[in-house]
Amino acid sequence: MPLLSTLAGAAIGIVATVVADRNRWKHDDAKEALRLRLDIYTQYTTTVKVLGETLRALARREHPSDGERALALRDAFRDSGISTASERMWLIAPQPVVKASNGVFHCLRRICDGYATGTPVGGPEDRARWEARGQAAARMRKLMREDLGVGPLTERHSPLLDDYDEPAGR
Repeated sequence: MPLLSTLAGAAIGIVATVVADRNRWKHDDAKEALRLRLDIYTQYTTTVKVLGETLRALARREHPSDGERALALRDAFRDSGISTASERMWLIAPQPVVKASNGVFHCLRRICDGYATGTPVGGPEDRARWEARGQAAARMRKLMREDLGVGPLTERHSPLLDDYDEPAGR
């Protein structure tokens, strides 16, 4: 009988250890997945902000020709890292965040294409594109914050167009 009790106690101890290790592993895995999404979201939102500022600065700059202006803008878009950051979102983020980030990507593409075809900085079309980008980015950030388990923000990240003589994306 004592041997049976010893074996039962050892079995219970082993099972308890295995269960505790499994729970710790699940917790660590969930924590790492959250950290990975935070890194990806930070990279994407930073890339979006820098690309927007770059496009606006290039559009304001003097260029020898309209063709060179368009080339500089499209090169900046391509070299910004937005495509790589977007692909990381497609691989890791949940569907609502992917859809929202893709919306921001296409807003930036429309801004770039608009400048490349001669849309003046600060004109009505430009302002409308920036406002659309600002709204898309606000939705994206809201979904990212929900996914990360962070509460909602009560203020807008980007100023409204009427707040400054700058687009909402600045």
